[in-house]
Amino acid sequence: MKLNKVLIVLGVCLVLAALLAACAPKATEAPSATPAPFVAQAAVPNYDAWFGSAHNNVDDDPFRRWDDVAENPNGVPTTCAKCHTSAGYRDFIGADGSEAGKVDAAVAAADSQGIQCVACHNAVTFTKTTVTFPSGVTITAGDDVRCMECHQGRESKVSVDAQIERFGVTDVDAVVASIKDDAGKDVFFGFRNVHYYAAAATLYGGMTHGGYEYTDMTYDAKNTHVAGYDSCIGCHDPHTLKVKIEQCATCHEEVATEDDLKDIRMVSSNPDYDGDGNAEEGMYYEIEGLQESLYAEIQKYAADTAGAAIVYNTDTYPYWFTDANANGTADEGEGAYSTWTARLLKAAYNYQVSLKDGGAFAHGNKYIVQLLYDSVADLGGDVSELARTDAGHFAGNTLPFRDWDFDADGNPVYNVPFGCVKCHTAQGLPTYLKNGGTTVVTGSGTTVITGLANLPSSNGYLCTTCHIDQAGGDRYTVASVIFPSGKTVSFGGKDADGKFIADDSNLCISCHQGRESTTSVNNALRGKDADTVDAAIRFKNIHYFAAGATLFGGDVMGAYQYEGKIYVGQNMHADPAGKMNKCQDCHDVHALEPKVESCETCHGTSDPTAIRETEVDFDGDGDVSEGMKGEVDTLASALYAQIQIYAAANGGAIEYKPVAYPYFFNAEGKSYATWTPRLLRAAFNYQYSQKDPGVYVHNPRYIIQILIDSIEDLGGDVSTYIRP
Repeated sequence: MKLNKVLIVLGVCLVLAALLAACAPKATEAPSATPAPFVAQAAVPNYDAWFGSAHNNVDDDPFRRWDDVAENPNGVPTTCAKCHTSAGYRDFIGADGSEAGKVDAAVAAADSQGIQCVACHNAVTFTKTTVTFPSGVTITAGDDVRCMECHQGRESKVSVDAQIERFGVTDVDAVVASIKDDAGKDVFFGFRNVHYYAAAATLYGGMTHGGYEYTDMTYDAKNTHVAGYDSCIGCHDPHTLKVKIEQCATCHEEVATEDDLKDIRMVSSNPDYDGDGNAEEGMYYEIEGLQESLYAEIQKYAADTAGAAIVYNTDTYPYWFTDANANGTADEGEGAYSTWTARLLKAAYNYQVSLKDGGAFAHGNKYIVQLLYDSVADLGGDVSELARTDAGHFAGNTLPFRDWDFDADGNPVYNVPFGCVKCHTAQGLPTYLKNGGTTVVTGSGTTVITGLANLPSSNGYLCTTCHIDQAGGDRYTVASVIFPSGKTVSFGGKDADGKFIADDSNLCISCHQGRESTTSVNNALRGKDADTVDAAIRFKNIHYFAAGATLFGGDVMGAYQYEGKIYVGQNMHADPAGKMNKCQDCHDVHALEPKVESCETCHGTSDPTAIRETEVDFDGDGDVSEGMKGEVDTLASALYAQIQIYAAANGGAIEYKPVAYPYFFNAEGKSYATWTPRLLRAAFNYQYSQKDPGVYVHNPRYIIQILIDSIEDLGGDVSTYIRP
């Protein structure tokens, strides 16, 4: 802090020196008739850059709107001065000695001379670290909080909901009537304008609620993009305000102009969001397509439900007008739209949010996609051809990345505990690899992951999650992977000296391995009688998508393997070229979708669920033409039935709910608590069969063995089954 103060004082002294040098007449010259400039141009760093920027375009509307003295006798009002005058900004942050957080007085229109150096370069902004958004959410950041103080919009989900509540709306499809204010004047239910260039609200997405976020829907958090380019001044020159195009071109080689940014589409954006059949166009055009869909739906709803045609005019306040002659344009004399319903307001607000940030396609494109999609859906539009959510690794709006945003009381924390960060944050896996992390199963059955600490929650994976540099070059080298059982394997196998050989697929199974195993289940049940209910037993969840454990089968003991039984190991696919045995062989590494077209070469079908390579009737249903998925599904259903029979006889009814933790519940809907060791082992295997959705492809024989053995151990009849 002392050093900062010294630097500030030194800076002030230098400016004063420049002022004196610029203003003092030279002894050898006659006094000039023209006053010296405020500060000599050469004395102010970045003066030329700022001089040509929008912040200094003092003749433009953002700075001249209040010049009409008759309409604005006090000049720029306190509600506008913060962002439209330098004096108002300094007043708001307290740099003028006043109370921070509010503008105390209007600013004379003549003083609205752009955003000058002193607005951002002063003692307060040098130490400013937070900014509060219209939703009431406070964000902590670096120097870009200066930018976000204005580029945050004027409205939010909170204010839209507040208006709906104020008018006592109970029917979201009913036209809302006016109410009386405290003075007895009519107050109308009108449109709420987010205002211009709310870039920060778009950037931070669901963290600051700038758009109207629908109940029970989840939204992307801050768009972190890549390191160094996830803030205002990371991507924009803070003085010219222009995008650092030359730096964009480091990764996006096709970019030479700002207009080229519209064509950018990263590998983390895979779906055809707007349903036009083009999944390669830039995100700008995906958003544009969704805007068209929403606008059409708004107009349909307005005419059919709100009772009056509506039209949008991007250049004229209040933007939405009654289209009295139904010609699709806002003509002179057509007034502001007035037959609003709450549902229409939400959708129209989101449409405006998507338009008023001209760089939304870069700042937070997926957040905007989600707002537009949800608005179309809420108005009753057909979203069957549209897309809202990305491939799992990049689906920042889904639970695997949003589960740690809030504490039990709903307070924002955005912090992921160390036991989850390896696979649920963008930086977890590279941190784990760099720190030489490993997986350890303790004597009590707890799986401990070392080499990690708590990390902030992420908005999906980044390029640098798997690639050493953000340009998407070489991937991290992983020679071998330790599974929760303590077993170590590698897709690369071993060399002549018995050393593991690195393989790219080892990156995949560093996460897709599950969290439990035969080892951890046995450790948790050690010394307990197989059929005695024990209140200390808790269900052990394999976790989601343990595809690696399935692929390696008995080699890593991911499912519960019964003593005295033999289990198949790594599933070596029958591809004669040996090219269909690894993660990247069968899945697109970014879209994650299986390469089903590859199946057709040998199997004659691109439907994996229909594939089987044997005529053995494993599930005993007499059908040897169904795919292996059918065999697995029948046996899984049989195991679930046997689990319910055993539970009823040994402790009480049990029910499985696949999307509700802890998955198994009693008759009252509470967590199942009357476990016996035998029941836990079978339930663990049933859950295993459900949580790897590709189990029938990854290693069908292994999972069939597991299911049959579990049925048998519970006392079920397995005489009609054939165990591989």
